[in-house]
Amino acid sequence: MPRIRELDIYNSQLPPGANNAITDVAGVAVGHYTLIQGEGAWTGNGPFRTGVTLILPHTGNIYEDKVAAAVYTINGFGKPIGFEQVRELGNLETPIALTGTLNAPRIADALITLAIAQNSHIGLGFAASGRQGYASVNPVVGETNDGYLSDMQARPLGLAEVQAALDDATTGAVAEGVVGAGTGTSCYGWKGGMGTASRVLPAKGGKFTIGALVQTNFGSPPELTIAGVPVGRHVQPPTVTVNRQSSIVNRQSPNDGSIMIVLATDAPLDGRQLGRLCRRAAFGLARTGSTCHGGSGDFVIAFSTTNRIPDRPLRVQTTRLVVYEQAVMSMLSLGVIEAVEEAIYNSLFMAQTVVGRDGHVRYRLPVDEVVALMR
Repeated sequence: MPRIRELDIYNSQLPPGANNAITDVAGVAVGHYTLIQGEGAWTGNGPFRTGVTLILPHTGNIYEDKVAAAVYTINGFGKPIGFEQVRELGNLETPIALTGTLNAPRIADALITLAIAQNSHIGLGFAASGRQGYASVNPVVGETNDGYLSDMQARPLGLAEVQAALDDATTGAVAEGVVGAGTGTSCYGWKGGMGTASRVLPAKGGKFTIGALVQTNFGSPPELTIAGVPVGRHVQPPTVTVNRQSSIVNRQSPNDGSIMIVLATDAPLDGRQLGRLCRRAAFGLARTGSTCHGGSGDFVIAFSTTNRIPDRPLRVQTTRLVVYEQAVMSMLSLGVIEAVEEAIYNSLFMAQTVVGRDGHVRYRLPVDEVVALMR
């Protein structure tokens, strides 16, 4: 299952990093927990084709050493958790978690539990430390609907699975396709999943790195566009026969779905500047053919690893940030657009066919056919 760059059908203006992944931004770690369990008809406790993915801005105590962050809603048909405080304060204080829709509250609860275990003063007063007020914690969770392939009602993921994803987190190469939060997702009618890519700016752009990671679960088959070629008009998924003995039918519109986009950079940007980059992610999404259907939840989270914000400092601190010239912001924006586009392609190219609950199938994109068509 080659990544798209290995097939000589896609190139970019900016070069990728060493792993062509979000982890090319120094310090960023990604971990997955994948649940593939059960076969056949829905039982009320499976079958499951789901998981959770964690993105860590750094491997230290994120609550005590927060990072500048921003969020952006391209289309709001979704249930992300924790976005409002990020909008208000411009920082991130837990790992970012991605999962299936109905599991999102359970994953948020797990992030709270882990934050309390690491920071015992959360929920208590600061009298002993001299700081004021009572601490809370803002877990950030994104989600997409994997109910076509997985039993969402049972909500099988919780603290143990989040801890497993945390234990799996690495700063090296990132697993893609049918893994973690992408286990049960679909993309342009094919099997979607997790995808990632990165770009490195030239010397005149500060040599900064920008990385993207996506959880793809969106799009109508005819829309799929790869490197400008309208692939979806010519290559479409085979007809799927649903198990007629099942009382559960697929009611998901082929146009609906969602995408979660996570951006990381080592450029020391503040929340406002990161918000600008978030908005550019929509251009990368559009390059792949998406027209942002009304039933799609399309969300972006961005953070800077080098703009750190201590938790509730004893005195006012001023952070001196470089205010980048528009030329540098433009290069960062190009990096976002290209990395998001390529990450989406990788989520498709690295996935394999999955048979889920009630015999529902999402087929792997026929890569050889796509390559021949594009050439």
